[in-house]
Amino acid sequence: MLQVSDLDVYRGPNHVLHNVNLQVEEGQIVAVLGRNGMGKTTLLRSIVGLTPARSGKVVFMTRDVTRLAPHKIAALGVGYVPQGREIFPNHTVAENLRLGRSGLKDRSIPEEIYRYFGILRERASQRAGTLSGGEQQMLAIGRALARRPKLLVLDEPSEGIQPSIVEMICGIVHRINKEQGTAVLLVEQNVDFAFSIAHFCYVLEKGAVCNQGTVDAIQDDGVICQYLAI
Repeated sequence: MLQVSDLDVYRGPNHVLHNVNLQVEEGQIVAVLGRNGMGKTTLLRSIVGLTPARSGKVVFMTRDVTRLAPHKIAALGVGYVPQGREIFPNHTVAENLRLGRSGLKDRSIPEEIYRYFGILRERASQRAGTLSGGEQQMLAIGRALARRPKLLVLDEPSEGIQPSIVEMICGIVHRINKEQGTAVLLVEQNVDFAFSIAHFCYVLEKGAVCNQGTVDAIQDDGVICQYLAI
């Protein structure tokens, strides 16, 4: 489904990603782990077209999307939830969700979003900026699901959210994967969250993949666990 090959990305003079290779298969949940400043967010931004690659290739559903604009990548079936959520605080919940349908003739909100996130139905007419951090994250995920993407890309979905809500979001993402067949690529500092949901993991160190494997293999690797401070 998604194939990242030999990706090199610079931000100004800084060489952030070094020859990164990664893949996500259909129906798979893949986690990218690593400490702060290792290039995880840059990797996701490059995949969704927000940060250009210097070299290498990103292929989604057999199409080379390396130089494609973000809205065109989204239209192909990639939903993106950025770090910090980036909702529109002065718009209502419903307006935020409909923005996820921008460019489509049918701007109605898919019913399954309210099925997964019932609180968003209750808060539909409420300004998004008045929601709690956990509710805002649910809204950001709901907006990304509005086009019914084939791949959902999540950047730090548990950041700044109380543990009970993190557990709820984890369960919902798992349901979306199982019920909709939506593949998931996530960056996460919370390794417990990542290990509870992912099928496969990549570990980034200074912008390069230093290890990869199934969750069980990563958990059994004492050196990697020590690196991740588990």
